[in-house]
Amino acid sequence: MGGISSFTRRAPGPDVYRLAIFDFDGTLADSFPWFVGVLNGVADRYGFNRVQADEVDLLRGYDARQIMRHLRVPGWKLPFIANHMRRLMASDIDGIRLFDGVPDMLWALTDRGVTVTIVSSNSVENVRRILGPEAAGLVVHYGCGASLFGKAAKFRRMLRTTGVPASQAIAIGDELRDIEAARTVGIACAAVAWGYTRGDALAALRPDRLLSRVDEIPRLFGG
Repeated sequence: MGGISSFTRRAPGPDVYRLAIFDFDGTLADSFPWFVGVLNGVADRYGFNRVQADEVDLLRGYDARQIMRHLRVPGWKLPFIANHMRRLMASDIDGIRLFDGVPDMLWALTDRGVTVTIVSSNSVENVRRILGPEAAGLVVHYGCGASLFGKAAKFRRMLRTTGVPASQAIAIGDELRDIEAARTVGIACAAVAWGYTRGDALAALRPDRLLSRVDEIPRLFGG
């Protein structure tokens, strides 16, 4: 993702954010290659359009609803598809790794007193297994199993669970829906350009921060 530079829409000062709400796939876990590898098999099983190799970059610029329309995925099938994908990932879990620097980054946030949480449509079992015991132990709360369009509700629940006000929370994710959900709830958002969505598409929604490296994340929290 070289060439994507960070920018600030409103500059967060040190010690503003006390709660980090992370997405998982494409943000902490490098699962996009796995996703592309299994997608056409899932398409055959559930009767939606296969993805051609030359379509992948196009789809990485779309939001979730645009992808569904492009692939002709009926909305009523989404829960079945999501459950199937979680099971597939569980069977392939040993082949999915965290992005370089993620454990060190989580430690850096913990050392700063940041409450680290994860909200993901993936299962908590998959998330914990990919994180590994040490990194998983740094996550204070998990909001997993969210539906594709259920992140805003999960963000609100995380605010209630932690008792942190929206003004001191930031969502960190790699998809357009992460930015949209954060805005719906009234929390800040940082978009990462190393995941599922292209950096230019993320930039077009003007997140509070656009990041190109994992080691930029601790700077959101001062220090």
